[in-house]
Formats: sequence, structure tokens, C-alpha cells
Amino acid sequence: MEASMERAVQTRQVLYLYVFLGMSWASAEPLRYFVAEETERGTFLTNLANDLGLGVGVLSARGSRILSDQNIQFLLLNLLTGDLLLNEKLDREELCGPTEPCVLPFQLLLEKPFQICRAELWVRDINDHSPVFLHTEIPLEILESTIPGAAFLLESAQDLDVGNNSLSNYTISPNAYFHINVHDSGEGSIHPELVLDQVLDREEIPELGLTLTALDGGSPPRSGTALVRILVVDINDNAPEFVQSLYKVQMPENSPIGSMVVAVSARDLDTGSNGEIVYAFFYATERILKTFQINSTTGNLHLKAELNYEAIQIYTLTIQAKDAGGLSGKCTVVVEVTDINDNPPELLMSSFTSPIAENSPATVVAVFRIRDKDSGNNGKMVCSIQDDLPFVLKPSVENFYTLITEKPLDRERNTGYNITITVTDLGIPRLKIEHSITVLVSDVNDNAPAFTQTSYTLLVRENNSPALHIGSVSATDRDAGTNAQVTYSLLPPQDPHLPLASLVSINADNGHLFALRSLDYEALQAFEFRVGATDRGSPALSSEALVRVVVADDNDNSPFVLYPLQNGSAPCTELVPRAAEAGYLVTKVVAVDGDSGQNAWLSYQLLKATEPGLFGVWAHNGEVRTARLLSERDAAKHRLVVLVKDNGEPPLSATVTLHVLLVDGFSQPYLPLPEAAPAEAQADSLTVYLVITLASVSSLFLLSVLLFVAVRLCRRNRAGSGGRCSVPEAHFPGHLVDVSGTGSVSQSYQYEICLTGGSGTTSEFKFLKPIIPNLLPQSTREEVEENPSFRNNVSF
Repeated sequence: MEASMERAVQTRQVLYLYVFLGMSWASAEPLRYFVAEETERGTFLTNLANDLGLGVGVLSARGSRILSDQNIQFLLLNLLTGDLLLNEKLDREELCGPTEPCVLPFQLLLEKPFQICRAELWVRDINDHSPVFLHTEIPLEILESTIPGAAFLLESAQDLDVGNNSLSNYTISPNAYFHINVHDSGEGSIHPELVLDQVLDREEIPELGLTLTALDGGSPPRSGTALVRILVVDINDNAPEFVQSLYKVQMPENSPIGSMVVAVSARDLDTGSNGEIVYAFFYATERILKTFQINSTTGNLHLKAELNYEAIQIYTLTIQAKDAGGLSGKCTVVVEVTDINDNPPELLMSSFTSPIAENSPATVVAVFRIRDKDSGNNGKMVCSIQDDLPFVLKPSVENFYTLITEKPLDRERNTGYNITITVTDLGIPRLKIEHSITVLVSDVNDNAPAFTQTSYTLLVRENNSPALHIGSVSATDRDAGTNAQVTYSLLPPQDPHLPLASLVSINADNGHLFALRSLDYEALQAFEFRVGATDRGSPALSSEALVRVVVADDNDNSPFVLYPLQNGSAPCTELVPRAAEAGYLVTKVVAVDGDSGQNAWLSYQLLKATEPGLFGVWAHNGEVRTARLLSERDAAKHRLVVLVKDNGEPPLSATVTLHVLLVDGFSQPYLPLPEAAPAEAQADSLTVYLVITLASVSSLFLLSVLLFVAVRLCRRNRAGSGGRCSVPEAHFPGHLVDVSGTGSVSQSYQYEICLTGGSGTTSEFKFLKPIIPNLLPQSTREEVEENPSFRNNVSF
């Protein structure tokens, strides 16, 4: 974790270093390149890679491109060689007009990492335009009384070239009356003046035609001509004069069409037609004629078209006032267009990256530039985004901005961001634009599947059908796509003896759990295993949960009688003295049930008896006792059938048959029967002795079998679960473990209780073990050993 954080910090430091170097580079003096206008397309200008000190291929690797404000893409960059080529044939007059020098700024943008290099292409003028007069014929009226030395301003020629190639001189065709004088206006333009050398005589020469030639300074020079037609008129000795020779006025660029700009005024001292003044533009350019109009009578100047500060800031107009005699006067009107905030800012997107991988360090999302065509505060701008976003705007040079992530993004929190970039100028009123972009966040596998529960407990009834759906586990993954697809599996069990693969299976797609075979509560009460949930990301992430399967008991085991044995051999006969009191313990039926809980709760009842009412069976412990005092009238032999029933649903039961013989005393060698012949009495005595002997042997044999079975089962339980057998005499009442009496069972017998280790507070009686030698026959012993469920519960 610390290593990944350190790498992220180093990456961010390198990025900021590149941005700092890019800003430092861009803030230096721009690179300058020169090209003559009309140069053919594809001309090599320079190698930018060499100029910037970059190796071959670096421009391509860093995503370089040329940006400019021009509507045409006049430059072409070869990313493989770094050569900068001319993409279009350039016309300097179209691009820059009269502005000199003609500079086309452009920027080299390197995106990876972000870097800007400023450069300029200077377009040199060539002498590709000749001077042109607006009118091919210039009429001029001159009074015959005009004295030599008078100067007459002529129409100026227009030359679109600049510098040395612009208009430089005027000449007039040779004549005896005039010469040309070139007047410099001080604003970079020259005007021709026709100067009178000698007095004209209308009667001698009423009209004169001269050729005016305009020359530029190119090599070779270009020229244009116009015919100056001079009419000699009669004398008019007062020319109109303007009140002001210069008018200056400011007009907002949003002035409506028809607005009055200024009112000029001139006066003429002459009278009559010679004193009537007419106002007009004096050889105005086409642009002036389209923008302004003047009232010829009043001299009011009005707007004819809309003004645009961004196109032209100053108009210079020459207005002439002429009287009917042909004399005129001139004034200059300078109209200064003032800027208003009528242009909203613009946003030019240079690069945009989406989606952005989550958990990425500082990443450049977008590079863009803003501009405003207005000037002053109207052209100053501020740029911002919303405050509640993990992004930051970083300003660069030339109004460039970079949009960078402020911290690593988390797709699980936000899958995308709608970013509104607001650009506002500082004019009055303020104008703004909003540019919206959507940045998507791509997923990275950074979330492991999570189970809805840390542990699951499933209840399954025993004797279930195979492939039974016993429950489900569920896990979710906050990632998306394949990173969120979860696969379930069974993990290797911690207990190596647990055959998990043969017990349950899991659906890998939905987490459904199935029992593969029928479960037996008496063999396996519960088992635990762990399931895993793994996503399909790279690298894959996983988690696990604990599943505990509890097997519920069914009443599928009938009670099994341990004593007396019911194996088809000679029946067991219990001897009862006739002198026994009521409640005398005759014998005890011992039975077990392989089930648990209430399915193993056993109850006893006397089903049949030779003489009802003489004997009774205790329902909870199976003790057979006399119900009343015995009498001589009671029969000597009795047959009792005891029903042993569990508490399951439905209940299961077993029966046991008891033979009871009433005797006068255990010390008698035989039992005389009343109303019997001597021979029969002797036979009955022999029978009594045989019964007593068989009963004693059977009792000893039964107790020996019980002891043997208990020892074997305790050893097996100790080997399988580490259990320990003990005789908890202090915790069990004596009448439950020690059975003795004065009836036919002449021996005292005890049962050793084996408790399972680790059973916690829910320990159960597992099996009964007689301590006296084993008296059960081999067939009964094998049947007990083949049914381990009898170890679970014992009832006395």
C-alpha cells in the first residue's frame, strides 16, 4: 500500500514538473519564422524538433499539433520528421490588410505531458499589386485668376502592398503650367498636389489634360495612371472655408444605423451662385462610402452601416465644400469607434480525455483555450468550474487552461461527472458562456465480493432426497462489468475427515447449495464448511463465508429392548415371592432409541397380562412392580407383554414379553403346587429348579453382554472423537444407575455413563455399559454393534 502511494506521488511530481517546464517554455519569447506571400504550398519552413531540441519521434509520441486563430490551417506539421511546411498559399493583403508587419501567431501543443510553445509566422510582402486610382479621370476646375504657386489636392491612388512596395511617388506628364508636389500626411500615406507654375488664360487654353502617374517602391516598380482634366473657369475670388479644419468624434460600435456622427459647416463670402455651398466626400474609399453618408445641403454626417470595433477602430474622412463658382474648401473628420462589450467569450477545446480510470493519480482531462474579441476590460476573462467536483483548473499561457483531476476518482461513488466550464468577461454588462463536458469513470477491480452474511446456518431434515436444494449464499460486488461477476465455490474443509465433496455441492453462478446424498442424523448431526466468492477481475478478488449445516432428526428408529432379551431362546423368567409387598420391584425393562430429542423419549405401558391388576409398569423408567399384595389364589405363572413407545410423530414402538413365576421363597428346593398329585409335585419341583438356574444364568449372561458392548463402544468413541468415559455418581441419582432388589434379579448391577467430549452444555447420554461380565449371546451382541444409533440415548 505504501509503495503504491509512493509511486502515485512520484507520478504526480513528474506531471507537475512537465507542466511547469511547459509553462516556462511557453512564457519565453516566441519562435519566429519568415515566409514571403504567394509562396507555393508545401514549402519547407523549419524543423520544429531541432528548434525545440527534441529527438525524432518525440513530437509524435507526445501528441503534438499546431493551433492558431486563423480560419485556415496555414501550417502543416510532419510528426515523424518534425518538419514544418506551408499548407496554403498566403495572401498577405487578405490576411493582414494594411497592417505591417503581418504576423500570424500560432502555438505548438504537446499533450503528453501538457506543454505549449509559442511561435510566429511573419509574412513578407511582395510587390504583387499596382497602385490604382479610384477614378480613371479626375476633373479639376481652376479659375483663370489663380496665381502661380496655388496647390490643388488630387485624388490619391491606393496600393495594397506595404513597406517599400507601397505607394512612394507621383509624377505628372510634362507641361508648361503645372508640376506635381507629393505631400506626406504623417500617417504613412502620401497625397499628390498639383501646383500652378504660371497664370492660366481661359481664352487661350480653356481645357488642359494631364496624365497623373502613381509609382510604388517595388523592384521593379509598379505604376497606375489617371487623367487629370483641368477646366479653366471665370474668376470666383472667394472659396468656401470650414469652421474647423479637423473634426474628431467618438462613436460606440453599437450605434444604430442613421445616427448622426457630426455636422460640418463651411461658409463662402461670395454671393449668388458663387456663395451656394454643396458638401460631399472628397474621393472617399469604398469602405467609407458604404459606412457613412453626408447631407449635401446641411453637412450632417450620418451612419449608413453598422460599426464594428473589432474590424476598424478609426475612420478618416475628407469632406469638401464647393460653391457654384467651382471654388472649394476641405476639412478632415476623424471618427474613432469605441468598444462595447458585445462579444461573449469563446472556448476552444484542444483535447479531451474520457473515460478516466478510477484510482488514477492527477490526470489531465482537457486542454482548452479561451478568447474574447473585445478589448480592455471587455476582453478580460475569468474561468471557473463547480466547487463540489474533484477537478481543478490550472491556467497556462496564451489563455490556455488544463482541467486536471484533484484526487483519485472512485467509480463506486460516482460513475461520471458533468462539468460546466464557465467563462465570464469583465465588461459591463458581463457576458459569459458555459461549456459542459461529461467525464466518465472507468472501473478498476478494487472491491472484493461481499457476502450478505458472514455465516449461514442451514437446517436439513435427515433422510432427505439426493440433490435437494438446502439453501443459498449470496455475495455482491460493487464493481461493474466482469469485475462484478461473482463465481461461487466450496473451499477445502478444515477437517480432513469430512467428506465434503460427497455431502454438498454449490452452483457456481447463483450460490445455491444442494445435498448430494441422503443425510443420517444418527451418523452426522452437523458439519461446517466455507464457501468462496471470486470475481472475474484481473487480478481476481475473493471473500469467504462460513456455512453450518444442521441435520434435523426424524423419528426413523424404533425403540430397542436391551433387557430382557428377545432373541428367540428360552424366555426369561422372573421369580417373585408370594410374600412381596405391593410395589415390589419384579424387574426392569431397559430400552434405547437411536433418535434424539423427543423422538427418543420412551414410555412404557403394560399391554397384556395374565391377571390384570396384579402387576404394573412405571411409564418413565420401565420398572415392573407388583400392584397389590399376592395371595394364594393368584396363579403361579404369569405372562406380561410390555409396550415400549417413543414420543416421535408418528410414534414407533416395540414389545417385550416377561414371564413371572410366583414362589413361596427362594430357599425352597421346589415349589409345591396345591391340588397336585405327588408325582406332579416332584415334576414341578424339578421345573422350578430349572427355571431358577436358567434365570440366574440368563441374568449373568445379559449383564456380561451389556458390559462387553459398553466397553467396545466407549473405545470406538474414544478413538473417533477423543471422548472419555466416567461414572458420574455424584450427578445421577442412585435409583437411575443402581438397580437392586429382593426379587428374581439377585445381583446388583450398575451402568457406566459415557459423555461425549466437547458437546458443551447440551451433553446427552450416549450409551449404557454394564459393569458386570457380559451375559448376552453372540447374535444379540452383533446386532447391538451393527446399530451404533443405540449409543445415542438410553432410558432406564
